[in-house]
Parts: sequence; C-alpha cells; structure tokens
Amino acid sequence: MFDGYISLKKQCPACALDYAMFDAGDGPAVFGILIVGAIVCGLALYVEFSFLPPLWVHAVLWIPLICLLTAIFLRLSKSALLVLQYKHKAGEGRME
Repeated sequence: MFDGYISLKKQCPACALDYAMFDAGDGPAVFGILIVGAIVCGLALYVEFSFLPPLWVHAVLWIPLICLLTAIFLRLSKSALLVLQYKHKAGEGRME
C-alpha cells in the first residue's frame, strides 16, 4: 500500500486497484496528535506526581517517546482511514 513511509503507491500490486481515489487529508495527523498527546500527557503526569523528577528527566523520557509514537500512529492511522474510505465507498462531496 505504501511506497515510502506514508506516500501511497500508484496502484495495488496484487489487484491493480487505483489508489488515486483515496485521500486521507489531515485526519492521520489529527488522530496522531490526539492519541499520542493523551498517552504522553497521562504518563508524564503519572511520573511527575509519583516520582517528582527534575525537568531534564521529562525531556529525556518524553521527547523520544513522542517521536516514536508519532511515527507509528501516523502510518497506522493513515492506512486505517484509507481502508475505511474504501470500505464505505467514500468520495468527495458534491453539491447539487
């Protein structure tokens, strides 16, 4: 489905489905921000109130975790939105 990290191939190599009709837009980024933000904020609050670490510990813990989770959720959410678009035959809205 993917040609690179999040760029789509032109078509499916197995069934020749044209991927040009799919467009996830900004949805994957929004889902990534919301999911990663909720996870990291919850963990950061737990660590802060349980252990009272200095600020540099938070930076060392959360910056790499944010980068890793964002990379994972961006691709995952983009593929999920594209599959949902295909399943529900969603297309561009038309004003008539």
